[in-house]
Amino acid sequence: MQTLRRTPLFDRHEALGARLVPFAGWEMPVQYASIVEEHLAVRRHAGVFDVSHMGELEVSGEGAHDYLQGRLSNDLDRIGPGQAQYTLLTNDAGGVIDDLIVYRRDDGYLLVVNAANVEIDALRLEEAQDVSARWAMLAVQGPRALELLGVEVAPFSFREEEVLGIPVLLCGTGYTGERGCELLCAPDAAGELWDGVVGRGVVPCGLGARDTLRLEACYPLHGQDLTPERTPIEAGLAWACALGKSFPGVEVLRGRQEEGPAERLAAFVMEEKAIPRAGMAVLEGGLVTSGGFSPVLEQGIGMGYLPAALAEPGTGITVDVRGKPRAARVVKKPIYVRKEP
Repeated sequence: MQTLRRTPLFDRHEALGARLVPFAGWEMPVQYASIVEEHLAVRRHAGVFDVSHMGELEVSGEGAHDYLQGRLSNDLDRIGPGQAQYTLLTNDAGGVIDDLIVYRRDDGYLLVVNAANVEIDALRLEEAQDVSARWAMLAVQGPRALELLGVEVAPFSFREEEVLGIPVLLCGTGYTGERGCELLCAPDAAGELWDGVVGRGVVPCGLGARDTLRLEACYPLHGQDLTPERTPIEAGLAWACALGKSFPGVEVLRGRQEEGPAERLAAFVMEEKAIPRAGMAVLEGGLVTSGGFSPVLEQGIGMGYLPAALAEPGTGITVDVRGKPRAARVVKKPIYVRKEP
């Protein structure tokens, strides 16, 4: 039996009565009170997630920029020191090995990668050093997140900062569709930082709410919406691919972009009372890759790969929900749009 790893905040999760589940080799909190309550706390107020299971890789030195420019899909020349970028690690067939955030420093790059892919990514990026053990990570998200922490940070920027008296890397990134930040700190400081954030009135949130929030925002999940068998063109991520430069699979992606993909990752909402789940068939053709209940819309929502002709917003589709056909409608992504104050 696999021994599950624990983050530096495990004792905090236990003390709060979190329901703990296995996730990507870690024992993680899926919820504290309820997924709906935690989801709405992030949409209306502020929530904090322990995301210390995420992996961190470093590429530094004189050749770091050119090295990563030839291996990641997005164009690193678009960002400077103190800025971050969403990008993809692709295979020779153009499939997505991982999606990640790259942070450009003066002397190199820090990559935050999906927990299940740390070893895979490190093997693929042979010049990268796995520095995951040096970092714990909290995501503080919601319309009041920055106000409650007493900080300001622009989207996709980062800097070294003291937050609540703790030295952190303050990053204007997140996975919920709300403003907020991610805080990287030393593992032995994570408990004090968590206590300080919660003490400001930020609501502890688990992986359940993280999943429903990212689904409303139509952020893809690697392993479900993104896989090594699917290209970024099908997934609607051509914007994260600089097709004019060289990186693994780029020629395949150029051809797929020119021809147009046979299938596209589309978002949909249920028009009948039903909750779609990953793996359910779309009767007109296609497959649900992510699904669940939207606490904001109070209805079932999802994403899935559909034949290109069916992927246009407004198209009616039918989802096989546990053997029963249920009507749904394709909508424009994202399903949820944050309201500016």
